[in-house]
Amino acid sequence: MAENKLKIRGARHHNLKNIDVDIPKNKLVVISGLSGSGKSTLAFDTIYAEGQRRYVESLSAYARQFLEMMDKPDVDSIEGLSPAISIQQKTTSKNPRSTVGTTTEIYDYMRLLFARIGIPYCVNCSRKISSQSVETICDSILRNFADQKILILSPIVQRKKGTYEKLFEQIKKDGYSRIRLNGEILSLDEPISPLDRQKWHNIEIVVDRIQAEKSERSRLFEAIQTAIKASKGDVMVSSDKSEKIFSQNNACPYCGLTIGELEPRTFSFNSPFGMCKACNGLGVKMEFDEDLVIPDKSKSILDGAIVPWSGRFSAFRKQALRAVGKKFGFDLMTPIEKISLKHLKIILHGSNDLIDFKYQSKSGDSSWQYTDAFEGVLVNLQRSFMETDSESKREWLKQFMRDTPCTACNGKKLKPESLAVKINDKGIMDVCDLSIDHCYDFFSTLQLTENEQYIAKDVLKEIKERLEFLMNVGLNYLTLNRLSSTLSGGESQRIRLATQIGSNLTGVLYVLDEPTIGLHQRDNERLIKTLTKLRDLGNTVIVVEHDEEIMRNSDWIIDLGPGAGVHGGNVVFEGTVKQILHNKKSITGEYLKNNSLIKLDGKIRNRSGTLVIKGASENNLKSIDVEIPLGLFVSVTGVSGSGKSTLINDILLKSLENYFYKSNIKSGSHSGISGLEYIDKVIAIDQSPIGRTPRSNPATYIGAFTPIRELYANTELAKERGYSLGQFSFNVADGRCFACEGDGVKQIEMQFLSDVYVKCDECKGKRYNSETLSVLYKGKNISDVLNMTVYEALQFFENIPSIKRKLQTVYDVGLGYIKLGQSSTTLSGGEAQRVKLASELSKRGTGKTFYILDEPTTGLHFADVQKLLDVLNRLVNLGNTVLVIEHNLDVIKNSDWLIDLGPEGGDEGGKIVTVGTPEQVSRAPGSYTGKYLKKLLK
Repeated sequence: MAENKLKIRGARHHNLKNIDVDIPKNKLVVISGLSGSGKSTLAFDTIYAEGQRRYVESLSAYARQFLEMMDKPDVDSIEGLSPAISIQQKTTSKNPRSTVGTTTEIYDYMRLLFARIGIPYCVNCSRKISSQSVETICDSILRNFADQKILILSPIVQRKKGTYEKLFEQIKKDGYSRIRLNGEILSLDEPISPLDRQKWHNIEIVVDRIQAEKSERSRLFEAIQTAIKASKGDVMVSSDKSEKIFSQNNACPYCGLTIGELEPRTFSFNSPFGMCKACNGLGVKMEFDEDLVIPDKSKSILDGAIVPWSGRFSAFRKQALRAVGKKFGFDLMTPIEKISLKHLKIILHGSNDLIDFKYQSKSGDSSWQYTDAFEGVLVNLQRSFMETDSESKREWLKQFMRDTPCTACNGKKLKPESLAVKINDKGIMDVCDLSIDHCYDFFSTLQLTENEQYIAKDVLKEIKERLEFLMNVGLNYLTLNRLSSTLSGGESQRIRLATQIGSNLTGVLYVLDEPTIGLHQRDNERLIKTLTKLRDLGNTVIVVEHDEEIMRNSDWIIDLGPGAGVHGGNVVFEGTVKQILHNKKSITGEYLKNNSLIKLDGKIRNRSGTLVIKGASENNLKSIDVEIPLGLFVSVTGVSGSGKSTLINDILLKSLENYFYKSNIKSGSHSGISGLEYIDKVIAIDQSPIGRTPRSNPATYIGAFTPIRELYANTELAKERGYSLGQFSFNVADGRCFACEGDGVKQIEMQFLSDVYVKCDECKGKRYNSETLSVLYKGKNISDVLNMTVYEALQFFENIPSIKRKLQTVYDVGLGYIKLGQSSTTLSGGEAQRVKLASELSKRGTGKTFYILDEPTTGLHFADVQKLLDVLNRLVNLGNTVLVIEHNLDVIKNSDWLIDLGPEGGDEGGKIVTVGTPEQVSRAPGSYTGKYLKKLLK
């Protein structure tokens, strides 16, 4: 019998050193090692890529053209490979319509539930809507269409795709002679042009054309009956003035409001049948914001207070505003904050009063005069935005706009009729606004009739199971309405994980990338249970992870290293947790064995004041006052969803950027911030990419490439040839390779296979032309330098202080293994964050800087966390303040001050649980952070 193992032989992708690995199947396997040691290369670029590639290759050539094909990894063989599913740290969707509910399919089941057992209410009188008789419909038509010529139509197809040839034949067989197709009346005796199967169509049978009079009541009654019979419940009435649908099913007997038969699409904000017409189902509208248009209220109009009107044609606009001021009695020299609300409303929103406008240019060559109403600044900007053909102007105007909740649906996305359908007095969007745990409680305690229970049984089972999976991966604080684009990488990864468990697949190979990101220690236990459940279903779960708890609960550990980059790529250890603790070669084993290895030495602390955030009440924050001591290393902690990111990123960071850099970004709700005089700037270091194109790289980002190019431009050969700095740039045509335009590779599109990148024939991947490459420094050309690792370059440029200083900071943050010319798109989020940190370290600080970092330990091994802490300690020793949002206990225990939020996530969070030193927090009752910190401080 064959061994139940996944066997990898001769893996050489990226920095892997021709390694052989045996992975036991149906186990929870952790791949560990230093950052850059080759973990992701083994897990994703080798194992997952080959599994996905083999699956796609098994499909037909026709099917393959629609699927993304991964590159074939550099490996001799992989045996025992199962179908592979990758769950990575990528936000699920940037689509503004994608939500947690739609991603997990819970919202789809909810739409079905509300369509089948939801009770509709009238949006006008709030009465329960019930079925309407033919008598009632007949009376409503005579009342609403009195003395008008009307068409009685039977709606057969409403906004559906298809060609419908057989339907037309059937309608003719049933004795009807005319139809209305997409608004046009056609005779069935004439041939009908073939319909486009990819387009939406509306088809109604023309039952009768009649005058809406009491004398024609019996004929009208008969026509309504015929229409209802043909359409199974609906009749459409059309006149020159209006059009209306009546239904035998759902209509208000008092107001005559008809909503038709409830369908799942009635509750879809992506369908015209359910979406709010004002915002097209987005829930928000992009509108000009008064605070962005007039950011500085202390300025007057003449001083340029109205920013979009202070540019090129400001003279015309000032003359117009002067006429408005003369009419209504305000002065353009008055600061905006001192202008009355009535006058400010006229300035922004206009007036219907007629005003005499006059303009005469200083040179006298242009003038105009007319009388008209004043449309207002915001109305004028909105009109300009809608009418302009210039994309650059539209982009410029967008800086003064903000997404505001739609006033028609109050941000609920659906039309009023859909929102008025309720189950146990809650509409579908009311339920979606509940946190996951409260949503689960709602569906668990539904009061239904026996008939409703029978109808809803299977749907409720699916909904509750999916909600339970989300709670099991620590996402109970999210709401189903939460936009997918606002989720962190860890959150979106855990949502996909919950979805996979719900699919109940077996025999699958799952590859996960640090699922613990953004997860508090309290929630780790639930995540581990989820991973073991996935394993126990009969799947192999491979996790690239640095978290200690995941490692201790794994069945097998593969430790790569011993170092990073060129010094990594070897298998240091394979075996169980017990075995790695006694392996002296494994750095991971050493840290697992001794919890006290990570510590900060050489602290120099000079507390320089206090920053106070007052009345923070954005999202779930409960109007809290938060004191942040300056000149210290501060950690903001708390369970997932407790309000950490809202407090720091949405309120503090945005407020500081507005204060120091005059940013137009609106900060979260709070009453004020004091203590700003103690700091002189704020620097946020997040995990967004350092560049969007493959051309951007660490050398250019940290500013080391310019002095390197200067060095080459100052060589004797370069001076003889008259080469400038541009000669050594791969973005300038002078010195770069003509064939590949400085990319070093050429992309070849393969119709049925993944695109192939081949080295440029001209420059052999070196990016530059032969003339540029002939210029040498210490025997190396500019391309050789770009291919050096930071560690190699540090030794090569040890006598050039301007270059060495910048490279040293990159090495200090643990990135000595990355190459200077490595494409920024290949860097992980954690690596990008540390490159940014290195860039800031290389600058000369003032000692009064406020640094904000959001989970800087993402993607870091224990040894790398120590390096990061040493770097952050250097910043604080210089008098700066470093504030981190963090779950990593090694960082938390080495902080000077902790601010712990909670106690729970979502609605149950948003409060200060405790503040103090790590020792003080560890003794605080009710603090989950303190509970786990206490174990570490023993």
